[in-house]
Amino acid sequence: MSGTRLSVMHRTTYRYSTLVETAQHLATIRPLELPWQRVLAHRECIEPTPSYQTSRHDAFGNEVLYFSFDAPHDYLQMTSETSVLLSPRYASLDIAATPAWEDVAHALRYTAGGAFDAQSEFCFASPNIALLPELRAYALQSFAPGVAVAAGAIDLMHRIHADFTYETTATAFDTPAARAFALRHGVCQDFAQVMIGCLRSIGLAARYVSGYLRNDPPAGAPAMIGADASHAWVSLYVPSVPSVPPAPSAVPAVWIDLDPTNDVLADQGHVTLAVGRDYSDVSLLRGVILGGGAHRVDVAVHVSAG
Repeated sequence: MSGTRLSVMHRTTYRYSTLVETAQHLATIRPLELPWQRVLAHRECIEPTPSYQTSRHDAFGNEVLYFSFDAPHDYLQMTSETSVLLSPRYASLDIAATPAWEDVAHALRYTAGGAFDAQSEFCFASPNIALLPELRAYALQSFAPGVAVAAGAIDLMHRIHADFTYETTATAFDTPAARAFALRHGVCQDFAQVMIGCLRSIGLAARYVSGYLRNDPPAGAPAMIGADASHAWVSLYVPSVPSVPPAPSAVPAVWIDLDPTNDVLADQGHVTLAVGRDYSDVSLLRGVILGGGAHRVDVAVHVSAG
């Protein structure tokens, strides 16, 4: 089989200062099957053993695990082990041949009696991402009139990478994009949500991607920022937009993934876990617990070839 095979181990441990009497959780820990990502194997282990466990698919196609506990416990540990085969995504993509960004924005805009593109739902504000004038002004520096949409997005990625500082203590899990934009500091989640806000503010469809980075880079390649934990990046939707005059070959509809934290296209070093509007849709674990007091979280992630 051609492509890059990566193995992922992700372990998250919560230790509580007092007993948790009962708990209900939703976890996003099962990777997506995608045209460029084949899931070869996956297993997860939850300790202690849940009293009840099931799964469902959410509105974005992610498989979400639901589990609950009806017995007291003082810790929770989730371990997932995954093997995926990643195919090259961009070998045949001509960045300059993608449609002008204004044409893409127009195609995604609702018109009475016109065709509806379901991906236009990623053009709107979401819980962590407001569409603000300052984000639009920042985005338009990369999107001059007539600029190919992929070229503009890549330039925006370069600028965010250059203008923002990666700092793990600057923000929290619930920091909105507007706050991170004002700070110009943050982590991968913030870089991604700021970029998504910029793209949506000019009428483009962009979604939040959670996943992992390879943290054993090939010889001579630099280690990527954020590879020691779960990671986040941006996916830009490029619909197939007819050109005037017609181009010899139209660019098919495609999602282009961009990692502003590392200033690269997300390709064979990125393992996709889930997609959503922003972090709030795809957080690793959320739910309700009774008791527990204070808690400590330990996270270990390892992604390697093979």
